[in-house]
Amino acid sequence: MDPYGTTHLVPLGVFVVGLVAAVLLGRRHASDDGPTRFSRACALAIPAVTVPFQVVDLIWNYDVDVTLPLHLCDLAWIAATWALWTHRQLPVTLTYFWGLTLTIQGVLTPSLNEDLPHPRYFAFWALHLLIVWAAVHLVVGLRKAPRWRDYRAAVVITLTWAAATYAFNVVADTNYGYLVRKPGSSVLDLLGPWPWYVAEEIAVVLAVWALMTLAAQWWRRRSGSHGVEAAVDVDDLARGGGEQV
Repeated sequence: MDPYGTTHLVPLGVFVVGLVAAVLLGRRHASDDGPTRFSRACALAIPAVTVPFQVVDLIWNYDVDVTLPLHLCDLAWIAATWALWTHRQLPVTLTYFWGLTLTIQGVLTPSLNEDLPHPRYFAFWALHLLIVWAAVHLVVGLRKAPRWRDYRAAVVITLTWAAATYAFNVVADTNYGYLVRKPGSSVLDLLGPWPWYVAEEIAVVLAVWALMTLAAQWWRRRSGSHGVEAAVDVDDLARGGGEQV
């Protein structure tokens, strides 16, 4: 697939429309108690477009360099499924952080050998778009902002993944998570050589996640206060109307 060719621009257009829908649907269901049928249907859709291809690769196309689900995006779809199904804060936070800083890179700069109409083309876009939409739906739409303890938990989980994956890379001579060497032509080219780019990437990501936490908390307070003001206005109008009658 050619980056920013027709078969890339069309999914990008769908992506933008889906972002708007994710926010609007989230605001519509923000007052619901617990996960909605819509949220759980999306939770089932993510593994439905992911697991079959992973099974095929493990059985028929196994390659230790690329087949194992050790990239962080492989964990992101699990977090998104968990978050959409339960609305628990930890998976919501992981989906928010991983989806909007890592998975979204696959949307903007996809590394995809297959093109339309190959099934993997559709699976790739379905997976990446659903994860990012889930993050926006949960945090921007439903206003489930991460707390600082959720931020700390996400950092610990991510660093644990990085340490375990790096150890596997050294033993198996692989490059999952791009922790051993940079991929060809990526945003990591802006950073220094190995191992400094790994440390720089971690520092940048942790700073961005902190800013994302502040932004989500601000959005929740702002949206919540507007909701309270609207409710007060409605009550005032109702009382005023009753008095006039």
